[in-house]
Amino acid sequence: MNHTAWVGLGSNLDGPGAQVRTALDELAALPETRLEAASPLFFSAPQGGPPQPVYVNAVARLRTALSPGALLEALLAIEARHGRRRTERNAPRTLDLDLLLYDAERIDTPALTLPHPRMHVRRFVLEPLLAIDPEAEIPGLGPVARIAAACEDPPLTRVA
Repeated sequence: MNHTAWVGLGSNLDGPGAQVRTALDELAALPETRLEAASPLFFSAPQGGPPQPVYVNAVARLRTALSPGALLEALLAIEARHGRRRTERNAPRTLDLDLLLYDAERIDTPALTLPHPRMHVRRFVLEPLLAIDPEAEIPGLGPVARIAAACEDPPLTRVA
């Protein structure tokens, strides 16, 4: 388990808090993977798409021996078990798992882009990431703390 990966979690359907908590357990159970840290859960307003409920978001830090591609496939399988349906962009969802960072790798393939291409403009990613990794950096963009300070998204509310 010699790689560090950060995964963004989000849900706004079918008990979003429970969906995210269960997904964290499933991340911890992945083969050759250890859940090192999980952020608190945060509420965030939906961005784009049809009218929909608020989201519950978190970020997890994993230590893994899985390759980026194998980890992405595992994330997609967890989403499918939670009933994730990909209908339209920014649609409500039972579970969304995004591979945000994998070590300091930069990957740009049709299946996977790392760092995640929109993470630097999403407070619902930046704030939970800072909660577990205050010194985190986005390869090619710099410190997450500086990026979050400039983010124009509305503030998040921590789930009680």
